[in-house]
Amino acid sequence: MLTIHADSRGRALAVEGAWIADAGQLTDLIAAHPRARVRQWPGILTPGLINLHGNELLEEAYHPDPRESAELGTDPLTGDALAALTMDDARWGASARRGLQRMLAHGTVRVACEEPRNRAVRDALHRSRLAMGRLGRPGGTPALDPYDSGWPVEFAQVRERHSAARFAVFDVRDEDELAQRGAGTCVATVVDGRLVYRRR
Repeated sequence: MLTIHADSRGRALAVEGAWIADAGQLTDLIAAHPRARVRQWPGILTPGLINLHGNELLEEAYHPDPRESAELGTDPLTGDALAALTMDDARWGASARRGLQRMLAHGTVRVACEEPRNRAVRDALHRSRLAMGRLGRPGGTPALDPYDSGWPVEFAQVRERHSAARFAVFDVRDEDELAQRGAGTCVATVVDGRLVYRRR
């Protein structure tokens, strides 16, 4: 079924399967595809963000389970705090899945990283269907919100007709407000045509 995703500025993408079937103004897409389901989101529709610190956040950090928050907190654990934990493949895989879900909640559609050495992390990353690839050596501090890294934020390729349906929507007026408020304003992330994150 074809779905039209539109933002508050009237910009829209028509998604069919894993691909963008059409792009343009909402009124034009509704006229061209009258039977499509329409999802209207607050804010702006963007190509989605690239997190430049995939290896650091997935293989060199532990993302606590919410049930561990009283003991471990909620922030990713690294260094001595990570070394103090007993880690096995099951725990690494669960941590990577939580880390990836938190990236999706920040509008991430691509992770820049080398192929993970840890099999459980590698499997979690491949199952997430996020695009992957190294984009050069990143600077800044690894952060789930790329705007918190202290490094220039990079967006994925512009979404257009016949490209992969990977994009995000942020509840802000424009890109300047997004840079000011950060990626925690994400309301929806779509990867390969699937709505993989939606703010409740």
